[in-house]
Amino acid sequence: MAGLLVGRLFAREAALSLMLSVLFVMALRKLSEHTVQGADELRALGTDPRLWATLGVMLCTLLGYYALQPMMAAARLGQGTLSFGALHGISVGFFGLKILLLSMLAWRLSRSARPALKG
Repeated sequence: MAGLLVGRLFAREAALSLMLSVLFVMALRKLSEHTVQGADELRALGTDPRLWATLGVMLCTLLGYYALQPMMAAARLGQGTLSFGALHGISVGFFGLKILLLSMLAWRLSRSARPALKG
């Protein structure tokens, strides 16, 4: 019963994570358009650590949930080359990396949103 509940929770989290990541990339692109014009726009966006952190979150979600979950289901049936435990460990690693990337992203956004201290 708990496995089914957690499975549904992770399915919703993965879909929400991808949707919010796409929206955030679109927002970063729009912000870049307003900040820098022309060919420098893509260069500025490509060097933005917020973009790379967001793309990392998307990659962790795609690999950690959408790629590994079907493999884990097959491993439960005795199919595949890796055991369920090994795949679960890899999945946990991707989820942990995703949490680190999101933490870094939140930290960078909180720093940029803070007004400059007068001194």
